Amino acid sequence: MELRDLPSVDELAGNERLAGAPRALLVPAARSALARAREEIQAGSDPGDLVERVELELESARGARLRRTINATGVIVHTNLGRAPLAPSALERVNAVAGGYSNLEYDLVEGGRGSRQDHVAPILRRLTGAEAALVVNNNAAAVLLALAALAEGREVLVSRGELIEIGDGFRIPDVLARSGARLREVGTTNRTRAADYERAIGPETALLLRVHQSNFRVVGFTEQPRLEELVRVGHAHGLPVVDDLGSGVLAQLADEPSAKDALTAGADLVCFSGDKLLGGPQAGIVVGRGELVEKLRRHPLQRALRADKLTLAALEATLALYLEPERAAREVPVLRMLTEPVDAVRARAERLARLVGGEVEVTVGRVGGGALPLAELPSFACAVEEELAGRLREADPPVVGVVRDGRCLLDCRTVRDEELDELAAAVASARR
Repeated sequence: MELRDLPSVDELAGNERLAGAPRALLVPAARSALARAREEIQAGSDPGDLVERVELELESARGARLRRTINATGVIVHTNLGRAPLAPSALERVNAVAGGYSNLEYDLVEGGRGSRQDHVAPILRRLTGAEAALVVNNNAAAVLLALAALAEGREVLVSRGELIEIGDGFRIPDVLARSGARLREVGTTNRTRAADYERAIGPETALLLRVHQSNFRVVGFTEQPRLEELVRVGHAHGLPVVDDLGSGVLAQLADEPSAKDALTAGADLVCFSGDKLLGGPQAGIVVGRGELVEKLRRHPLQRALRADKLTLAALEATLALYLEPERAAREVPVLRMLTEPVDAVRARAERLARLVGGEVEVTVGRVGGGALPLAELPSFACAVEEELAGRLREADPPVVGVVRDGRCLLDCRTVRDEELDELAAAVASARR
């Protein structure tokens, strides 16, 4: 075929095999098919059946872009793969709320307007011991709102060693600037003491901010004041202390501070995520002193940052599991994967290896999501041919593994038992 033999867009779109396809999708699909055909003809190739190409374009346009994916990387809170999978009870609650109307901002007792915060604030107070709680759409928003409501136009003291960069290039100094507050650095990159905060406090100081080094660690000649020390300094000058935990936990995990512990240490406000180690939906949670939380709630930014009904439904159901710690350990997927015995992971890898003819390999899983960066989780993977990695990403559902030492490793710490047959079928299809 030569370029002059190609049909026009209208001719191709008018083919009887394409009858019934909506024109809004059909015309762009025909244009795309013809553009690719021109490139192939100019490269000396035959473009093949153009109508079939249009059909494939239509199928792609109609298909879902956001899809369930099998995580075979061994990274539990994988930011690129959607972070925390939800517990079954959270999925059920989302389905119930999404399928009809809800009392999102309606007080069923009084028969009038209510607050969307009323659905999660009581259980957050119970779990953390806080006087009040507020939920927004992510933790960066929670920190931004706290700084805007409490420190706009004034100084915020932060240790140089805590001026971190979080995902996608967002940096604490940038968040501070957008809030309208002014950054005042104290201490040095590796050593900051309570006395550094004491010396920096002045008439323009609004609050002391502590930022948890969630996604990195500084080791060696280092020092950071304990939260209790920071609180003593702040409260001696009548200044609130805001503790940004980043990930944040409600269960007991080594080396990861909890909101309850931070409040017990005297922090006035604590900010943390809902979709990392907590194992819920993307959300930013603020707990602490009632009058400070109320300032955040009344700030104009709060409406722009508030969480929607599906987030609140999933979060409420997830939080309810933490009222029974043993149940949370079983049913919150992140907690289950973090604590699953390595023998169970090995058994899953061995079963997968039998199904696909692969080899079992010892690996190391990671927590991910900017949490516990030094933690290593003993794990096992099923190793298959390296060239399958790309084909597995094109499977339905897509499978994401790790390419290492000439092989594609399917780490079974993050693969569920009920996904093994799907994963085996994807490997078989990729080999064809």
